[in-house]
Amino acid sequence: MTNADPSLDDKDWYAPDAATFGDRVAAARDAAGMDQAALARRLGIRQATLRAWENDLSEPRANRLSMLAGLLNVSMMWLINGEGEGLEGQAEPSILPQDAAALLDEMRGLRMEMTQNTKHLARLEKRLRAMLMEPKDD
Repeated sequence: MTNADPSLDDKDWYAPDAATFGDRVAAARDAAGMDQAALARRLGIRQATLRAWENDLSEPRANRLSMLAGLLNVSMMWLINGEGEGLEGQAEPSILPQDAAALLDEMRGLRMEMTQNTKHLARLEKRLRAMLMEPKDD
């Protein structure tokens, strides 16, 4: 993740007030001193699966979420919505410039719309496949 402010180093990318599920997983993993390969190994999953979680492309099932929270020493609720026991020293949200916060909100909304549209497209494709597989009555 690149930062527009050169005074911030790579460890300052996490902002609790704008964090997604994937951001919280990555921040907690970093705070625990683990790389993706180590955490994936401990969870018994592929590194690509963890990468998808951190990139907000997919989410773990409840059993993996519970394991993930335990390994990262955070609550499941904090991973899901940012509330509850999370990273120490991160209780105060960082202050973002108003324009950046607005952009992040717009991006988050767009991501949610894209996810919903992707699910809708998958349902439509499934219906189309079912129609094409039906035997025709001539």
